[in-house]
Amino acid sequence: MHDFDVVGLGEALIEFNQTVPGEPMYRQGIGGDTSNVIIAAARAGARTAYLGRYGGNDDFGELLLQTWRNEGVDVSGMICDEQANNGLYFVQHTPEGHRFSYARHESAAARMRPADLQHGLVERSRYLHVSGISLAISTTACDTVFAAMERARSTGTRSCLDANLRARLWPMSRARAILREAIAQCDVFLPGLDDMALMTGMDQPDAILDWIRAVNDHAIVVLKMGSKGVILDDKLTRTPIGPRQVKAVDATGAGDCFAGNLLARACAGDDWLQACQYANAAAGLSTTGYGAVDPLPRPEQVRAFLDAAG
Repeated sequence: MHDFDVVGLGEALIEFNQTVPGEPMYRQGIGGDTSNVIIAAARAGARTAYLGRYGGNDDFGELLLQTWRNEGVDVSGMICDEQANNGLYFVQHTPEGHRFSYARHESAAARMRPADLQHGLVERSRYLHVSGISLAISTTACDTVFAAMERARSTGTRSCLDANLRARLWPMSRARAILREAIAQCDVFLPGLDDMALMTGMDQPDAILDWIRAVNDHAIVVLKMGSKGVILDDKLTRTPIGPRQVKAVDATGAGDCFAGNLLARACAGDDWLQACQYANAAAGLSTTGYGAVDPLPRPEQVRAFLDAAG
């Protein structure tokens, strides 16, 4: 028996999300891709935990902890780094879409290291979720992600990787090499179309999926294409799943919402196609409100949305 369905490892951030485009008015919350995934999974009914470091040198650490606790996320694997601050990010909404600005240099999350994993929570979960951002923020964080994936592999925990390639975080040569190795090791891979176009130089979904299969021939792969939906590659077939029509106002964290709901539904017994259809609807709903966490839907909302769509 596993104590957890999904544990996430990575970087949590304090979010300031612009509420009126063009105006200096921001709503405070929390974000960070793997944290968003774990909260989304918890709201979908999964047993979750979050792993990493949070800063004890500012006033935001308690906000992070209290938010996770309120969502039912186990925080026994979180380490307080008294010498570091928590990273921040700002979301601005423009006619071209949302724009992110970060203040995360030498944050607590960037100071995590493999020795932080001695708690054994990775081994007690069905899935470990990590991302390209966790690999990019520092060399010790990168080492910690690979150490966690090794722990998962040695004990039967499955690793889920979201590419989340951010070119501003690291040199592309390093990003390509490290992400390729992480892709080869994961059991579930959730790339974005834009991420993979940047990584491979390809822009056609089938060509990108062929490239992924040359690197990893065993993973479940879901290619996320934003407003064009997703493609599920289960090693035997490739199934496109169209987008859900919503009145979107903020796509912050939509891909994270997809990942969290996908893993939660897989743990609940759905097959991968059912899990993708559910997660696709949840991700669409998450774009109808502002912020990374507040709009993450709960099961009754997703079910009602699916029922209404027919």
